[in-house]
Amino acid sequence: MTPQSTPTDDVFGPALARATVHAQRWLAGTAERRVPPRSSPAQAIAAVEARLPEGPTPADVVVDELAALAEPGLMSFGSGRFFGWVVGGTQPAPLAADWMVSAWDQNVGMRAMSPGPAALEDVAGRWLLDLLGLPSGADVGFVTGATSANLTCLAAARDQALRTAGWDVEQHGLAGGPRVRVLVGAERHVSVDLALRYLGLGAPQAVVADEQGRIDPAALAETLAQGEGPTVVCLQAGNIHSGACDPMAQAVAAAHARGAWVHVDGAFGLWAAASPTLAPMTEGLAGADSWATDAHKTLNVPYDCGIAVVADPEPLRRAMGVHAAYLADFHEAADPVEKTPEMSRRARGLPVWAALRALGRSGVADLVDGLARHARAIADGLGRIEGAQVLNDVVFTQVCVAFEDDARTRRVIERVLADGETWMSGSRWRDRDVLRVSVSNAATTDEDVERAVAAVRRAAR
Repeated sequence: MTPQSTPTDDVFGPALARATVHAQRWLAGTAERRVPPRSSPAQAIAAVEARLPEGPTPADVVVDELAALAEPGLMSFGSGRFFGWVVGGTQPAPLAADWMVSAWDQNVGMRAMSPGPAALEDVAGRWLLDLLGLPSGADVGFVTGATSANLTCLAAARDQALRTAGWDVEQHGLAGGPRVRVLVGAERHVSVDLALRYLGLGAPQAVVADEQGRIDPAALAETLAQGEGPTVVCLQAGNIHSGACDPMAQAVAAAHARGAWVHVDGAFGLWAAASPTLAPMTEGLAGADSWATDAHKTLNVPYDCGIAVVADPEPLRRAMGVHAAYLADFHEAADPVEKTPEMSRRARGLPVWAALRALGRSGVADLVDGLARHARAIADGLGRIEGAQVLNDVVFTQVCVAFEDDARTRRVIERVLADGETWMSGSRWRDRDVLRVSVSNAATTDEDVERAVAAVRRAAR
């Protein structure tokens, strides 16, 4: 029986064929498509509202209907002129790998269930540690995004901080135990606060940051000295407004001198360590105890793929691991389930393997350098628009621009988004409304930069 005539093809073939047509058409139109969705949230809801069908529908018909209903409400994240939030695009090798992951439909919670994908994720993890200059013996877990990566790492931090203080949180829970003090920079990302809330640790204590959002290491040392007990310090690689990294070497030294666990939220900025040009921004990074990042944001793999890295595997496996009679161990290496909150998950690390295999060390460095170069070019272009002021030192991929007053800044943002040529987020930073640009897509070209700057210039007029 030839591969073209297998029963599996007869079952899946028509639907997959239609999905391929729609996917290829969407990807082919990215370069010239308007960036914003054609429909508003309210219009999208109205368009898709329907009663549950009483009977079955052929799969290929369902795929066509899905495309027709969804596409008017799709943001063109893959456009080289999309600079909103911190949302990356995707590349051919990881996209194709992600299709294979769905087709294979493997559960990589345990090695015995899917040894091939589990082994490939191991390799992807080792490549990441090498690429980012992190400890070679660290554990790497593939989770849903940067928020869940922060959650995973901070769970290990909570476990170890309390265990050092003589409290077994796995056995006794948090009630009755010592309070874990968590120190953060004043401009940390809210996903850190969210992870702390999930973990029952409450609100963190903010430490003053400088004009670029970097934690003040002297203020951190002073704050550390004012308290005692189990302590976690959260640093940041990549401020969402300035792109700046906390002074890692000084901050890590101050924290470790007081026995604190150091976690680094590096959702997009951790990747600066992969560039010989930009790596000095992250000097001292490897001295931390855990790191969180998102492969979608800068490496440009498909959603979803957060990455949690913990230098000492033991506290991570205590916090995340689970053992039951039916989860038999047939191997010496740790199961993926011991490194993430999920017992069942898709092989989301395989697109990371594909991206790293396709790019290699130099390709990743070129990708990261290219994003930073385009950010500088956008800043230069926007800075020449009458009334515009670039508020941050453009050291990585973020640019924040304000006009003479908040009202004009808001009008410019509204006009940029209505124009549709580019997408840049509005935000508020340093007590000013800002137009925030996040360069996160490897597809961005010099022409995209010129067109985006021209769109803002038109809006500013």
